[in-house]
Amino acid sequence: MALLARMLELVVPPFCWECGGDVAPDRPLCRECHGQLRWLGEEQVELSGVRLWAAVAYEGPARSVVGGLKYRGAPGLARPMAAQIAAGAPAGLLASPAALVPVPLHPRRRRRRGYNQAERLAEALSRRTGVRVADVLSRRGPPGRQVGRSREERLAHLGGAVAVRPRAAPPTRAVLVDDVTTTGATLSACAAALLAAGSSSVRAVTYARTPGR
Repeated sequence: MALLARMLELVVPPFCWECGGDVAPDRPLCRECHGQLRWLGEEQVELSGVRLWAAVAYEGPARSVVGGLKYRGAPGLARPMAAQIAAGAPAGLLASPAALVPVPLHPRRRRRRGYNQAERLAEALSRRTGVRVADVLSRRGPPGRQVGRSREERLAHLGGAVAVRPRAAPPTRAVLVDDVTTTGATLSACAAALLAAGSSSVRAVTYARTPGR
């Protein structure tokens, strides 16, 4: 796959996901657009009962990068996104004995998309940090679109109930991983499922979060 990706780059040069300009391999943004990212520092926030850290604000070029990973069939974007998360995360957050738990995607959406973006991000983070991935959560029930909903609406329409997989052992210390958080409703549902199944602490990391949350 790596060789195929390099061959494709010779035919279709890498491009900036924000402006369409040329970029270096494995760089999602050109120098100018990268400079427009708003880094959030090491501050962690409490969102819907879950302690969360995110690398950048969900605006401008960050929205384009997230959109590429989630909606435009570019799972390779998980690598540079994970690199930015690993480089800026507070000390001790991404360290064993914690385990990285991807936020689950409804099976219908996974079939349509071909992958779970949170799972790809967790795997890329694991390769950089050495922290293991514990893919223990699943979603059941009818899927529902979350974009544009309020927090209350998201809680009522989570796109399928979140639960720990049968016979899966949730980690004692869990770090939820997702590409972006807006209201925190999904993270809250995932944390509740993990705590009910035996996890003693749950925190979360995302590439981006909505400003002001």
